Amino acid sequence: MNIDGTRESAPQGNGHGGHGGKTTDTIWRPFAITSTRSSAVCVVSVLLLVGALISTQLLDSSNFVGGLAQMPLLSTKSKGESLKKHRQQIEVPLDCSAYELTKSCPRSYPTTTDEEDPDSNLNATCPEYFRWIHEDLRPWAYTGITLDMVERAKATANFRLVVLNGTAYVEQYQKAFQTRDVFTLWGILQLLRKYPGKLPDLDLMFDCVDWPVIKSIDYGGPNATTPPPLFRYCKDNETLDIVFPDWSFWGWPEIRVKSWVPLLNDLMEGNQRMGWDEREPHAYWKGNPEVAETRQDLLKCNVSDQQDWGARVFAQDWKKESKAGYKTSNLADQCVHRFKIYVEGSAWSVSEKYILACDSVTLLVQPRYFDFFTRSLKPLQHYWPIKPNDKCRSIKHAVDWGNTHQQEAKAMGKAASEFIKEDLKIDYVYDYMFHLLNEYGKLLRYKPTVPKNAVELCSESMACPAKGLNNDYMMESLVKGPSVTSPCTMPPPYDPASLRNLLSEQENSIKQVDEWEKKFWENQKV
Repeated sequence: MNIDGTRESAPQGNGHGGHGGKTTDTIWRPFAITSTRSSAVCVVSVLLLVGALISTQLLDSSNFVGGLAQMPLLSTKSKGESLKKHRQQIEVPLDCSAYELTKSCPRSYPTTTDEEDPDSNLNATCPEYFRWIHEDLRPWAYTGITLDMVERAKATANFRLVVLNGTAYVEQYQKAFQTRDVFTLWGILQLLRKYPGKLPDLDLMFDCVDWPVIKSIDYGGPNATTPPPLFRYCKDNETLDIVFPDWSFWGWPEIRVKSWVPLLNDLMEGNQRMGWDEREPHAYWKGNPEVAETRQDLLKCNVSDQQDWGARVFAQDWKKESKAGYKTSNLADQCVHRFKIYVEGSAWSVSEKYILACDSVTLLVQPRYFDFFTRSLKPLQHYWPIKPNDKCRSIKHAVDWGNTHQQEAKAMGKAASEFIKEDLKIDYVYDYMFHLLNEYGKLLRYKPTVPKNAVELCSESMACPAKGLNNDYMMESLVKGPSVTSPCTMPPPYDPASLRNLLSEQENSIKQVDEWEKKFWENQKV
């Protein structure tokens, strides 16, 4: 389903192969004066004994490949290693019976995480985009976050979330568009199930509207106040909102978008159904053009009797799709073009991760907004940049380049989908949330308390009363029990020089494409 149309409104042997010649001669010398028969009997006996020992080693060794030199004569496992056992994740199902009986959250879920699996890779470093957590929290790095700052963020917030000793409480201010707030809160509850007892006490405001509102210009200068910390799904270079994974990772029932794990599996299976060479050699986009002028401009790039820009763009009729049950809008069925276009709507769009997952070359119309992971995407590695003010000619050049440089184009599409599959898997989404909230919690300069109008929130209080797709998506995205592994290790913050180099590399790649495009159109005139 294309969602671009919605809007608000074992070790080797030790090499001990035998004794040296001199030692052997000394051992065998007493037997030299005995009879030949006795000597023979002794020799045979010793050989049988050695053979038995060797046979035992051959039977016991799992490392034997084809020679005694590869066979360990002694066990190489330490006592501690031999006692290691893989911990199995315990599953703690929802206790809806207890919830229905008392209308209160059950207390049966573990409040702490046991020792992690010793065989797990506890030192795995988080993906590169985690480094932006430090940048997003930099406005409060020296001042910390006070109660007054948090309460000043209430002006546009949809809800306030407080976590005390691992228990979540929410104070609702205004209902969000569709179920954005519902599934955002559900995702946070799953984080608490995954890492019980590991998050600090928290107090935060969350705005589920697309557009960032904390403008950096309002908090500059010597007499400026510290900005209020406000969480939301996206920001731009002129705002200080704190970006957080969007609700759709746990499902979007209004347009039947599954939660991330089954949906990502569907997208990967969809990629297998049609190879890049077999796909339509055009650029595809389908969405609601009414939400943004830049999308209306994109419609001009559609094929016509006079011009073929290499694009096939379609306006999505969501009312019609809704009446048809979204049967023709399956996201996994849309990976059938060599190129797919991403263009922002009223702000950032959740469609970006679905487009990048398609093995197609993503033609990214230069965006203004970014979410939590997209700042690590690299032009010419993960996507092809498209000029926002000259889309049609830019798309035409990109499609022509891709169809004449197919190996490079395929590699670019594959790099993007691998990024989504590996660096944006659900475990990393949770780990990003964990590290962001953990670092945020360290900045609080007060002890959070439960707001007067807040209610306790738990997975039972949300999922047990839920009906239809809301319940379906909650149950399919339910964290079964505490994780047996720790969160990935946070990478260090960017130093100023590294950050400048990163941004400079991205800018230079875009300039390179501009130069190629300029030459392309100059050659068309010849």
